[in-house]
Amino acid sequence: MNSLLKDTTVGLSLPQPYLLFLGDSTELGFAKTASGLVDWAPDRCIGEFGLAGCTVSVGLPRMTPAQGHAAGARALVIGVANQGGFISEAWVAALVEALEAGLDIVSGMHSRLETIPALADAARRTGRQLIDVRVPPPGIPIGTGRKRSGKRLLTVGTDCALGKKYTALALHRAFVARGIDADFRATGQTGIMIAGRGIPMDAVVSDFEAGAAELLSPDAAPDHWDLIEGQGSLFNPAYAAVSLGLLHGSQPDLFVVCHDPSRTMVLGLDNYALPSIEEVIDMTIRLGSRTNPAIRCAGVSLNTSALGAADAETLMRSEAGRLGLPVADPIRGGPAFEALVDACLA
Repeated sequence: MNSLLKDTTVGLSLPQPYLLFLGDSTELGFAKTASGLVDWAPDRCIGEFGLAGCTVSVGLPRMTPAQGHAAGARALVIGVANQGGFISEAWVAALVEALEAGLDIVSGMHSRLETIPALADAARRTGRQLIDVRVPPPGIPIGTGRKRSGKRLLTVGTDCALGKKYTALALHRAFVARGIDADFRATGQTGIMIAGRGIPMDAVVSDFEAGAAELLSPDAAPDHWDLIEGQGSLFNPAYAAVSLGLLHGSQPDLFVVCHDPSRTMVLGLDNYALPSIEEVIDMTIRLGSRTNPAIRCAGVSLNTSALGAADAETLMRSEAGRLGLPVADPIRGGPAFEALVDACLA
């Protein structure tokens, strides 16, 4: 790992294992922190804790904080990533309950745990920790646009919460399995919890977004790859600024477009239709070429979790033919995913 990265990214040593807090979630897309930890760090997850009205599950045993502590959990991780990253007042009593049960609290929300009086008081009283992950490192400079050595791949999306992190993680694992020198670069709270390091891009002041991306993927050996977790979407009315700063600062040589074919409208903004994959490819090349004129699309990652295996295979084959690009679901793997990896390394 590049030494500069060690000095400029958020490094974590979190109390483990975890009890995952699902709050009062009714949409699995907003419980993506819990889902990500279960899928990529299952050995650190003991159970899930949801409030009355919570209708989602990440497939773990339901536990109260006391039961989680008795089972070995040492921290309650807020597994929700809602719009605005706020800690609901309806959650506070449950979070206090977790502190009183002997659990530290780990949060990736924008709201700082210690700013909530009831939590700050309970933490002092119980001697437990309040740990905020979504805090960028100090001293981030503005972007320079300077071309850096090494190779970079950025995952981009037609929307939020549809597979950019999973795709980057899967590609990283595939690159390493092929003997390629590669690092996964986390840019969101869940990725940082999985990797133990990264920069939460959506918590960086806008003027410093590109600079933060440059710090995240610094100069490296010519054959080294950084697999950079994308954020938001260039077409999302709320989050496009983060996506653009990350694109310019990452200077990706390659990008992979991530898309959920079951989704037609922007998550949480139902008056906005999703862009097409072709629109995302075109816009990413036009904007990304500002800092890397050689940028190209390596392929498409489809989140086919809503489809059966046969329907998913048919769709991937059809889209690959239509787009003239490799199309795969990284979670399903198989020949289609290997073809996507081949295209990235070509």
